[in-house]
Amino acid sequence: MDDRYPATPPLPSSLQVEITSACNLRCAMCLVSYRAPVNKLAGAMGPDLFEPLVDSLPELDTLTLQGLGEPLLSPYLLRHIGYAKERGVRAGFNSNATLLTRARAEELVGSGVDWLHVSLDGARAETFEGIRVGADFDRVVGNLSGLVEAKRSADSPSPWIRVVFVAMRRNVGELAALVQLLGEVGVDEVRVQNLSHSFSDTDPSGQYAGIRDFAAAEALWTGADSDRVDEAFAEARDAARDNGVRLRLPGLTPAPSRHPDRPGCTWPWDSAYVTSAGVVQPCCMVMGDDRVHLGDLTEQTFPEIWHGEAYQEFRRQLTTEEPPEVCRGCSLYQSTF
Repeated sequence: MDDRYPATPPLPSSLQVEITSACNLRCAMCLVSYRAPVNKLAGAMGPDLFEPLVDSLPELDTLTLQGLGEPLLSPYLLRHIGYAKERGVRAGFNSNATLLTRARAEELVGSGVDWLHVSLDGARAETFEGIRVGADFDRVVGNLSGLVEAKRSADSPSPWIRVVFVAMRRNVGELAALVQLLGEVGVDEVRVQNLSHSFSDTDPSGQYAGIRDFAAAEALWTGADSDRVDEAFAEARDAARDNGVRLRLPGLTPAPSRHPDRPGCTWPWDSAYVTSAGVVQPCCMVMGDDRVHLGDLTEQTFPEIWHGEAYQEFRRQLTTEEPPEVCRGCSLYQSTF
């Protein structure tokens, strides 16, 4: 085994923190849709948890402020960004952009936030609103345009503006049209990704049944409609070239096995995911803190958790041909994210 992957690595230089678990949408592919709504105030991570966490990582240089919730619902968003920036930490987040008014966009540009990604999964209102239930296509595109204009008006190099498109059987045919639209809007980049997980480790009739069935029906990695997907990706590449948009496309074929000298995934050596309640998980792909729970910041410090027995055992399993059960249905582990 490569000695770059010890059981107790140095503290990470990057971190993902769910600053709120509350969301104003019920997206078809998100765990939020299959659970009870969370109150905006109750779901927010406050400074009393956030700031000691940041302070406990002396080498921290990148902080992603997002999770299952919508970051713009956090009453502490600007404070969290400011706290990170004061310490020289790059910070940014992903938003559904329904609340991204021009005034909010100007605030965020002024905050120095390094990146702002917007979820947009269709080129037609019917498709997009059928996926992001509760969203309005025209409003989101208008808010995205307002963000681009706010950045230009401030003559600011940041935030880097990326649109994230979750590719599914129902929307992949609209990808090229969306890339063209976003080129006209002035977006820097379009990142296309697959659904994050098959949830194959969960009980088929349990609480994850709904999202598990959705992934089975919509995921591109199953090989369904492969010719149509290949054609859609080729058209998207052409549209990106013609419109000056940076485009990233995902893999579609699961990796047969891990490299013998590397773990199947390096997240647990490089970073971590912390829920709004302070539960530490190995990555953002897991979803559901009942599936993997490596520690709780209300009971231990992050360094204690990072070097603890649960984390060590999780890392050990990732270096074998029998990874943790939760990793086996992960599209990142399978190289299809």
